[in-house]
Amino acid sequence: MSSKVAELAAQAAEVDIAFGRLTAEEYVENFSDIHPPLDRNKAIIEANRCVFCHDAPCIEACPTGIQIPIFIKKISTDNVKGAAKTILEANIMGGSCARVCPTEELCEEACVRNTQSDQPIKIGQLQRYAVDNLMMRPDRQLFRRKPATGKRIAVVGAGPAGLSCAHRLSREGHDVIIFEAKEKAGGLNEYGIAAYKVPNDFAQSEVSYILSLGGIEIKYGQALGKQISLVQLRKDYDAVFLGMGMTGVNALGIAEEEMEGIENAVDYIEDLRKSKDLSKLPVGRRVVVIGGGNTAIDIAIQIKRLGAEYVTLLYRRGPEHMTATEWEQEFAQTNGVMIKHWAMPKKLIGRHGHVAGIECEYTQLDDNGKLMGTGDTFTIDADQVFKAIGQTFVPSPCQDNGKDLLQLSKKGRIAVNDEGLTSLPGVYAGGDCTEGQDLTVAAVEGGKVAAEAIDRYLKTKR
Repeated sequence: MSSKVAELAAQAAEVDIAFGRLTAEEYVENFSDIHPPLDRNKAIIEANRCVFCHDAPCIEACPTGIQIPIFIKKISTDNVKGAAKTILEANIMGGSCARVCPTEELCEEACVRNTQSDQPIKIGQLQRYAVDNLMMRPDRQLFRRKPATGKRIAVVGAGPAGLSCAHRLSREGHDVIIFEAKEKAGGLNEYGIAAYKVPNDFAQSEVSYILSLGGIEIKYGQALGKQISLVQLRKDYDAVFLGMGMTGVNALGIAEEEMEGIENAVDYIEDLRKSKDLSKLPVGRRVVVIGGGNTAIDIAIQIKRLGAEYVTLLYRRGPEHMTATEWEQEFAQTNGVMIKHWAMPKKLIGRHGHVAGIECEYTQLDDNGKLMGTGDTFTIDADQVFKAIGQTFVPSPCQDNGKDLLQLSKKGRIAVNDEGLTSLPGVYAGGDCTEGQDLTVAAVEGGKVAAEAIDRYLKTKR
């Protein structure tokens, strides 16, 4: 055996990255819907558990203000189309939000049933039941456009914020052109959410429903700062809405971060969502995920379901500090993911240019509540390491010849007022590129609020 072949053989033995670790049947089972939908009988029984509060706290807890007791009451009387209309009037993406929203920390946490030593109403599942049933009806379109106003609005980004904004503006009779950098609309619902949460191409079904209203055109492969510019959009359109999300990924800040086997979780999840054959995805036997949010949970569970044998999620603080919900954390652990709290990466260990492990340091809080290392270290073997420590807003697309056009917030996102108005007249923004909850439902609300403000703004220009 030549020295080169021997070296490659040794490397293969040290780094266990493989394809097709599972059978076709296992892939199907592992990425099927984690929340089987309610049937008619179960939905009506669940709806009848609601006490239909007059001052319902669940409404206050919903970022989009859905009239939850009203739609549940309609389900209880078998008026499913009416229930869906109540939902979609407030949240045009109520179907995807029913699947991906942390309802356990929003509407369901606020449910008065919790104060009665009882389980909260399954609001998310009831919402899904209503919207899914509407989508299967031939008369599913609930909305009509008002007479055309002749006004044209540019929307940057076909994610939840942009789609929500576009739909609301189209209802008012305005024409909307959405500029989307990728080849499909849907944003994180299409590319960034765990595949088992939004299976069966639901994200595209929802996009199709929104577009079926009319008055909305999507131009794909159009990225702000490349094919289009904010300066030109302001010249060509009566108003502009920015909903492009966050495109930057935070770095670990340790040496040799670019070695083989170190991957961005968001990029891998996108590849998984786009893949037509999950057996073509590279999967390590020993995988480490660094982060404490929903993206970290999503990649950890999905890589485990792709056949990884050992998956460790490394988080520098305690479970109560994680942005992932308690339900998500528990779901990860019941799916074979080990969550290692109070530990942070200190050094990447490589062999032949590929990651082979991570040296970690235990952490604690000092007397002032500041995170610090204890000096005690340990090592975890790893064939793959996923960075899931948050995304950042990249402001350069909003610049003109290196000059900032928009004011940014202290956290580096686009600064807006309560109506979504930026520092530029006629330019609005919403969703993850602005401050607020990084949730699909919050992005939908941001787009809706901005659309209503844009409509008022356009009426003053007549």
